[in-house]
Amino acid sequence: MPNDTPSLTRPASRRTVLKAGGALALGAAAGLRLATPAIAQTRSLKLTLPWLANGSTLFAYVAKNQGFFKKRGLDVSISRGFGSVAAAQAVGAGEFDFGFVFAGGVILGAARGLPLVAMGTLGYDATMGIAVRADSPIKTPKDLEGKKIGTVPTSAEAPYWPAFAKKAGIDTSAITMVQMDNRVLEQSVINNQVDAITAIATSSVPVMMALKQPCRFMLWSKSGVSLYAGQVVTRAETLAKDKELCKAVTDALVEGLVYAMNDPEAGVDIFLKEVPEVAITKGGKENATISQGLMHYTVVAPEAEHHAIGYTDMAKAAGMVDMVMEYGAPKDAKRPDPATLFTNQFVSDAGKLSPAQWAAVKKNVAEYAAILG
Repeated sequence: MPNDTPSLTRPASRRTVLKAGGALALGAAAGLRLATPAIAQTRSLKLTLPWLANGSTLFAYVAKNQGFFKKRGLDVSISRGFGSVAAAQAVGAGEFDFGFVFAGGVILGAARGLPLVAMGTLGYDATMGIAVRADSPIKTPKDLEGKKIGTVPTSAEAPYWPAFAKKAGIDTSAITMVQMDNRVLEQSVINNQVDAITAIATSSVPVMMALKQPCRFMLWSKSGVSLYAGQVVTRAETLAKDKELCKAVTDALVEGLVYAMNDPEAGVDIFLKEVPEVAITKGGKENATISQGLMHYTVVAPEAEHHAIGYTDMAKAAGMVDMVMEYGAPKDAKRPDPATLFTNQFVSDAGKLSPAQWAAVKKNVAEYAAILG
């Protein structure tokens, strides 16, 4: 599985919300301290990301920097990942206590027998889809017929291309699929070597924007082919043994995300302090800004607005399990039970935004919403 999120070695580019929103978030955080379960002594934990540290996962560093872990008695070390499948395997094997893993990796890991449980959804669209240049004549899925499409066979979205083509009524026999290396994927469409590419928006859009190439993105979720993005994951035995710990980790990450959504500029600044190698990387700050904005776009969903950030729609989760089993899992995989694999028991007020805060977030991600159609 390739990058779930943009690589820091690639250049990239993102905004500010209401400072008042940030103040509200801080005030809410302060209020939550009284309700936070007391943990007797500091516990050291290891958390894995799905890929390299970047803007789409910077909220974990915000949670660390702002003391959201510490006030819950936790000392958390954050490590880069090597794709969501590998991250899920690492958590399942006990190499990490917790992980932030994309739903496709979680479901596939569980189907292969890993004892995983997703305790909170922090992004509601994995942003699988088709990227084209802004000046491309391709406007609808049917316009892909007769065109040349670049794809990385081992990428996160590649297994679900047939599902999208079927849902969108595309005649795949009229399309030429070109297999390529992920290091040249975006350049291939920028240079008109192919007409379009299959991609993950949170990975490819920042690259194209950094290369000053206006682009458009065709989300497969708009055609009914959808997977959730990042989930807070642990082993089932950890959940069974220590629900208070699981709640503390989930709440701290949600609190970090809410803080960054209310003040994205502060989020990027904190991230650059916590991960200084990003700050000295060419285009690092720009990359963090763009990828954070795209990630925040995926949080704007009915699940989060009507319930709270972290809430999982169990009916949607069951549909995702079915799709992974049909298109992404090996023949000998066993379908996991969505009711066991996902839980909403840790959804809390930590993930609730006011109407004014949601309006500010939507305004802040408007430029990305326009690209993602």
